[in-house]
Amino acid sequence: MKKVIIVDDEIAGRKLIKEYLEDYSDLVLLGEANNGVDAVKIINEFKPDLVFLDIQMPGMTGFDVLTHLEELPQIIFSTAYDQYALKAFEVHAVDYLLKPYTKDRFEKAIHKLSSNLSNNTAQNLTNSLLMDAEKYPKKILVESQNKLVTISVQEIIRIEAFGDYSKIITADKTYLSNFGISKLEEKLNTAIFLRVHRSSIINIDKIKELNKYGKSYDVTMQNTDIVRVSRGYMETIKKIMY
Repeated sequence: MKKVIIVDDEIAGRKLIKEYLEDYSDLVLLGEANNGVDAVKIINEFKPDLVFLDIQMPGMTGFDVLTHLEELPQIIFSTAYDQYALKAFEVHAVDYLLKPYTKDRFEKAIHKLSSNLSNNTAQNLTNSLLMDAEKYPKKILVESQNKLVTISVQEIIRIEAFGDYSKIITADKTYLSNFGISKLEEKLNTAIFLRVHRSSIINIDKIKELNKYGKSYDVTMQNTDIVRVSRGYMETIKKIMY
C-alpha cells in the first residue's frame, strides 16, 4: 500500500487524479492541497509515499515545495507546462504528466512506480535541488536509512572525505553525501566552512579550540572530534586567527 497526496491549484486537476486513482486499491489517498504552503505542511505531516505535484501554483512552485520537505517521496508531476520536464527528471521524478492527459497515460505513470522505487533509491537521489535553491543553502537533503531528510547547514560540525563520497558529521549523527568533498566545498559558504585538509572541512562556528602541533595545528571541535590542519592549508586557518 502506498500513501498518496495530491497537490494541484485546480479543482478539476485534483478531481481527475482522484477519479483515476479509484482503479488502484493499493494507492490510498490521504489528502490534497491547492497551494504550495499547504502542500509542505500536509506532506511533512503525513509522510506520503507518492505525491502528484503541480508545478505552477500561487506563492510557491512545485520545485519550491520539494526544497521544504523533511523527506522526499516519489513524485509524479502533473502540469500544463512542458518547459519544466527536464528539471523534473533532474530531481528524479517518476513521471511527468502533461495536461490534459488520458487514463492510459496515467496508467503508464503508475506502472513506473515499482521500477522507479528500485532505480531511484535514496542513495541515487541528489540534494542538488536544495543546493541550487540559493548560493549558500541554509538546508540540505541528506541520506538517512534509505530516505532523504532535511538538516540545517548550521548543524554540520565537519565534513570528511569518504572515497568518492563525503561524510557529513553533526552532533547527533553522521550522514553520507553523494557529493565528493571538493564539490561540497564549492557549494557551502567558505566564510563559515573552511577546508583544512584534503580530507576535511570544518565549520568555524563549531570550533572549540586550536592547539599547536609541530608546525601545524589540531582543531578540537565542539563534539570533541580532532581535525588535523595540513601544511598546505595553514594559510586558510591563519585567516581566522587574530
